[in-house]
Amino acid sequence: MVKGFYQLTSAMLSQGRRLDVVSNNMVNVSTAGYKADRYTDSTFQNVLMSRIGNKDKSAPQELGQESYILAPSELYTDYTQGSLEETTLPLDFAIEGDGFFAIELNGQVGYTRQGSFTLDEEGYLCLGGQGRVLDNQGQPIQLPTDKIKADPDGALYSVNGSSYLGTLGIYAFQDNGALERNERGLFVGQGAAISGNYKIHHKMVERSNSNMVQEMVFMMSSQRALQSAAQLSKIYDQVLTKTATDIGRL
Repeated sequence: MVKGFYQLTSAMLSQGRRLDVVSNNMVNVSTAGYKADRYTDSTFQNVLMSRIGNKDKSAPQELGQESYILAPSELYTDYTQGSLEETTLPLDFAIEGDGFFAIELNGQVGYTRQGSFTLDEEGYLCLGGQGRVLDNQGQPIQLPTDKIKADPDGALYSVNGSSYLGTLGIYAFQDNGALERNERGLFVGQGAAISGNYKIHHKMVERSNSNMVQEMVFMMSSQRALQSAAQLSKIYDQVLTKTATDIGRL
């Protein structure tokens, strides 16, 4: 019966972690370019138990298999394309295809799909509160005005097309699964290279790929599982308490 506590406790911890991930996805459902996180868990399918007391562990004896504890398996990010939304704002850009915008702050570069940019006090294209946007040469982009137009490759021009102002840097990675989020919510990783498979949409942004209805379903499912495990844990505790009390009277 005591093993039941392992099952219930691991289940509560797992569902708590899942709720944290779901809550973060729900908070960012309206954040442009946000990519939803997903949490998975698994059971210990095989637990190798060695004979206690053996000094030589080169040939351990398998005593049995147990599969009753949930453990974190993977926390991964869903990088699927979000829908595109027109904003008509001159410094909004959306990526269709592979790649990320590069954002530099204090010498550190992070990557994002959020393309709602502004101009800072020095006229550099920037992502509010995050840093300056880099071009395809890894340099900040300085614009004389926000009255610009952009082609599908991310090249920026003055409205009349007479002046070339720079090109948005769209960077891709061989394995997006190796990326991690930093404290600013940007992705960081090694091996960034100019993407060859993308299209820039001017005056549009990519919406979050987090679906509110789906996240609500995940939340209710996890809450019910957590509540059930907590209730059963109380029952186990009551049974063990009664058993210990009754035995103590004998």
